[in-house]
Amino acid sequence: VFRKAIADFMNRRFGVAADPDGEIYPTIGSKEAIGHLPLAFVNPGDVVLAPEPGYPPYRSGTIFCGGEVFALPLTEANGFLPDLGRIPASTLRQARILWLNYPNSPTGVVATREFLKGAVDFCREHTIILAQDAAYAEMVYDGRALSILEIEGARDVAIEFHSLSKTFNMTGWRVGWAVGSRELVSALGRVKTNLDSGIFTAIQRAGAAALARYDEVHDRMTAVY
Repeated sequence: VFRKAIADFMNRRFGVAADPDGEIYPTIGSKEAIGHLPLAFVNPGDVVLAPEPGYPPYRSGTIFCGGEVFALPLTEANGFLPDLGRIPASTLRQARILWLNYPNSPTGVVATREFLKGAVDFCREHTIILAQDAAYAEMVYDGRALSILEIEGARDVAIEFHSLSKTFNMTGWRVGWAVGSRELVSALGRVKTNLDSGIFTAIQRAGAAALARYDEVHDRMTAVY
């Protein structure tokens, strides 16, 4: 039920068609999935490209795997967008994951389609996984945030993490999902199968009900925030 509700939401909200049985994986909030992703792909000595400042699990998940973090400074001078062109070639050869987080915490910046397309092309060129943390996708007050999966070619390299915590004030419920490349979602699922037992069924049903009422709830919640 919850996977189908996620698929319906992704299609309605972003125009993204995702297979509930292969391209969507329910998660215990987005935080645990973000922390677990490196376990599927990062070996000791591999590099993960992470924004600075950024959500601590990008860094800690990498360290747990013996990987190395290469910080991508977010500054006013670069519009709080990472300058991918300044990453050394030697680092790129070892890089496994690029973390993005837009709408961004803590800067509040919303990435443009042009930037996201450049990031997708960059990851395809260098065979890097693009991991987009979309926990704040609905915290936008002018226009709307994009899903990375709306970008041409993203399905080949990207996995995106969503959470019901902010949109529906369900922080303590621990409910979210990963969506994207079938290969990436499957690998994350194999890690999670060995480390957790999934979301309590009643909470999955509550999450499905929340997503079905998104249009009713979103504007009111955004106004409160």
